[in-house]
This record gives sequence, C-alpha cells and structure tokens, in this order.
Amino acid sequence: MITIEVKRLPNESNSSLMRRFSKRVQISGLIKKVKAGRFRVRAQSEYKKKQSALKMLARREHYARLKKLGKI
Repeated sequence: MITIEVKRLPNESNSSLMRRFSKRVQISGLIKKVKAGRFRVRAQSEYKKKQSALKMLARREHYARLKKLGKI
C-alpha cells in the first residue's frame, strides 16, 4: 500500500497544501490503480483457454498459407 504524506510548511495556506497533496497523489499513480481494480475480471476457464489457443494456431497457419501462395 502506498502512503502519501505531506507536512504543512510554515506560512503555507490550506489551498497550496491541498494542491501539493493532489500533485503527489497524481504522480504516484494511486488513482489509476484504484480505478483499475474496481471491477473483478473472472479467470478464463481451461476450455476457453484451449479454444482461444487453437483459434490462434489456426489463424497462424491460414496466414502462413496465404503468404506462401503470394496473396499477402
């Protein structure tokens, strides 16, 4: 977990303190991580993995065949 700490400087206004804090949060990338983790992505089943792998192999073979025939 990332902890972001900003200490108030002498003679610093609340708005400039908030600005500095916001800048640090933005630079750390914390907001992006939180937004990315909002939705859970289900793990793909073994069947789906196998089907996508077979589809990729078929696509490669088709592309290689077209390239060999000079159509690509």
